[in-house]
Amino acid sequence: MRSAASSAALGQDTYIVWGAELSPFVLKLEALLAAADVPFRRLPRDGGRLENLRAAITVERAKRSGTAMRPPGNDPLDEYPLVPFLLTPAGEVLYDSSALASWLDESHPRPAGPLVPTDPALAFVARLLDEAFDEIGLYMVHHNRWKLAATDNDDPGARLAREYSNHLPPGSGRLFGEWFGRRQVRRLPYLFSVAPQGYAVPGLSASLTPPSRAGFPATHALLEQMWERCLQAVEQIVSDRRFLFGDIFTIADASIYGQLSMNLADRAAAARLRELAPRTFAWLVAIRDRGHVASQGAAQGSTHLTPLLQFILEAFVPLMHANEHAYEQCRNRGESLFNERGFEAGACLYDGELLGHPFRSVAKTFQVRVWRDIRGHWSALAPDAKAQVASLAGTPDLDATFF
Repeated sequence: MRSAASSAALGQDTYIVWGAELSPFVLKLEALLAAADVPFRRLPRDGGRLENLRAAITVERAKRSGTAMRPPGNDPLDEYPLVPFLLTPAGEVLYDSSALASWLDESHPRPAGPLVPTDPALAFVARLLDEAFDEIGLYMVHHNRWKLAATDNDDPGARLAREYSNHLPPGSGRLFGEWFGRRQVRRLPYLFSVAPQGYAVPGLSASLTPPSRAGFPATHALLEQMWERCLQAVEQIVSDRRFLFGDIFTIADASIYGQLSMNLADRAAAARLRELAPRTFAWLVAIRDRGHVASQGAAQGSTHLTPLLQFILEAFVPLMHANEHAYEQCRNRGESLFNERGFEAGACLYDGELLGHPFRSVAKTFQVRVWRDIRGHWSALAPDAKAQVASLAGTPDLDATFF
C-alpha cells in the first residue's frame, strides 16, 4: 500500500475508481459507493492526462509489489483484475467489489443499514447471489455484448476509447478501440461463450465474429437460456419489491445491477432486455440514476427469491463443484496453469453439463476461492439459519447441495 503522503502528492483527496463503464464490476462498485454515501471520481473518465498517468502507475506498482489488497487480506487463489481498483485518500489500492462491500460496512457504515444483511441467513443468501452473478452473470452479459453488438453494428471498443481519451496516446483511440473489440471477441470462449461450428454473420469480419473452438461444445443456446431464466426470476422480484430484500439496497442488488446493467449501453442487448423484462429494465435504470441511494430498512426474506435461488442452485452451484474438482485433479497431477493462461495453453480443461447443455472450460483458481468462501459461510450457519435459507430456496437439504 502507498502512504498517505504519496497519495496527497497525487492530489487525491477523495476516492478514485480506476476503471471504465464497460466493466460490470465498475458499475457494481460505483453503486455500492453511492449507497454508502462515499464521494468518488472515476478515472480515467474524470481525470486529466497527468492525473490519469499517475493513477495508472499507482495501480500497476501496487499490483507488481503485491500490495494491492482484497480486504481484509489477499488469497493465493485470487488474481488481480484489469479493473476496477479503488484508490483511497489514505493511499490504499483495493480491489474486489464483493470484499469492498463488507469493507464499506465497516469503514463507512450507513444509517440506512448495511450492504451485507446482519441476519445470518439473509447474509448468506446475499453473498450467494452476489458471487453467483459475479461469475455466471459475467458470462451471460459478456456474451450478450460481444455477440449482439457484432450483429447490430454497435462498437463498445469505440466507447471505451472515448472514455480513455485522456489516458491513451493522442491519435490512438481508433486503433485502441479496434484492438479492444478483437480482444474481447477472441476471449469469448474463455468466458464460456463458444459459437457453433461454422457460425458466421454476413458482412462481419472474421476478427469480430464470435468464435467456435475445436473440441468445445457450443454454448450460445445455454447462455441465452440462462439469461432469459435469470431475467424472469428478477422480474418477479422487482415487480413487487423495491429491492431483493425489501426496501434496502444490498450487495446482492449491486451485483445483479452491475452485471445486467452492463448491457444497458449495448443497443441490441438493451432492447432485448427491455422486451423480456420491462420492470427489470426500469429497475436497472433507476439504480443507474442513483435511485437506490435513499433506500433504508431491515432486510427481509421472501418467497419472491425462490425462483432466482433455484436458478442459482441449478446453474452456479454445479459449475463451482465441477471447477473445484477439476482444479484439485490438476493440482494432483502437478499442473500449474489455470485461468486464462491455462485456457490458451489447453491446460486444466474439464467437461461438464449445465441445464442439460454440455460445456468445456478451464479450471479457474478465483472460482475455487469463491466456492470455498461460500461453503465456509454455509458451514458457519446455525441449524435454524440453514433451515431459513432452505425454505427461501424451496430445497430441503442444502448440506448435500453445498458439499
